[in-house]
Amino acid sequence: MLSVSQLCRCSQSLRFAQSNLLVSGTRNTFRTTNVISRQLITHSSKGNTSKGLRLSDLLKPQNIIVRFCSNAPKPKPKSTKAVGYWLLGCSGMVFTAVVLGGVTRLTESGLSMVTWKLTGEKMPRTEEEWQTEFEKYKQYPEFIYKNQSITLSEFKWIWYMEFAHRTWGRAIGAAMFLPAAFFWARGYLDKAMKMRVAAYCVLVGAQGLMGWYMVKSGLEDRFQGPSDVPRVSQYRLAAHLSLAFILYTALLSGALRVLRPFPAATALQTLKELKTVTALTHTVKAMAFLTAVSGAFVAGLDAGLVYNSFPKMGDDWIPDDILSFKPALRNVTENPTTVQFDHRVLGTSTLLLTSAPPRTRSGPWPGYR
Repeated sequence: MLSVSQLCRCSQSLRFAQSNLLVSGTRNTFRTTNVISRQLITHSSKGNTSKGLRLSDLLKPQNIIVRFCSNAPKPKPKSTKAVGYWLLGCSGMVFTAVVLGGVTRLTESGLSMVTWKLTGEKMPRTEEEWQTEFEKYKQYPEFIYKNQSITLSEFKWIWYMEFAHRTWGRAIGAAMFLPAAFFWARGYLDKAMKMRVAAYCVLVGAQGLMGWYMVKSGLEDRFQGPSDVPRVSQYRLAAHLSLAFILYTALLSGALRVLRPFPAATALQTLKELKTVTALTHTVKAMAFLTAVSGAFVAGLDAGLVYNSFPKMGDDWIPDDILSFKPALRNVTENPTTVQFDHRVLGTSTLLLTSAPPRTRSGPWPGYR
């Protein structure tokens, strides 16, 4: 039987193991340590402490932790890298989609495709099919109020641009969902990464739906006459762009977490040393995001065409019509003059803040000595 001193040592070791297992996030902590205690009592009562499982070894807390923590499945290094490179590739595809979206906006091609199918639209191959597609386009506001003189060859060009953007978006969906299912089924993803991947997939799906919801706003019969320029809602355009940036940064962050893990001790020390720089960096990121979103409002309202002088807007630093809309809050998102002014202020502020972090430290950066 176990002596009183042995029981005390056993109890202390088990409590130590429980606390460490809880910190490490191991499941079924109490069940595991109860199993250990039963094994100890069984072996001691039978006089088997000298054979196989030794009491002196099990009473060492580090052996308890190593033995039972090591039973948790761990991703293989190669599989972990595969997940990281996959996320990195997806982030690159999202970045390319943002560029394609910008080109589509600049060429005013976004409203050339008037239908949307989940599996994708078929590209016209014959002149008859092209003419059918062109006739569909003629029924919508952009042709009626703006592009009445457009030819079939010109229509083909803008159609190709929008088709490329949509096809690339669907390619992102395939590159996201199919490998995600594979990695999930093969056990390459731990619990935290599963939650991240699920969120990424939801964002990809939401981005596709938001893209069509945005285009739909430019096809609606809400334009009253030739003076109205058919365009998508600036609110939906801003939401579409915001989702793209969120998805891009989330994928890139997830990839770097896998490919460039930072040791906890080093990370803690670095955070302490870079507290000011970290705060400034997060501020710069927020400002850059707001500047990009305000740029979407500029694009949606063609606000960039209102004033083409810098740093002044015309002859004034602050235009007279900056608060011409009532109620005043509408000016922030609907008045082209105010939207351009806000974008200028945000862009300039972001530029000034960007130069601040390097000036907060004269010596080498922590972790990079």
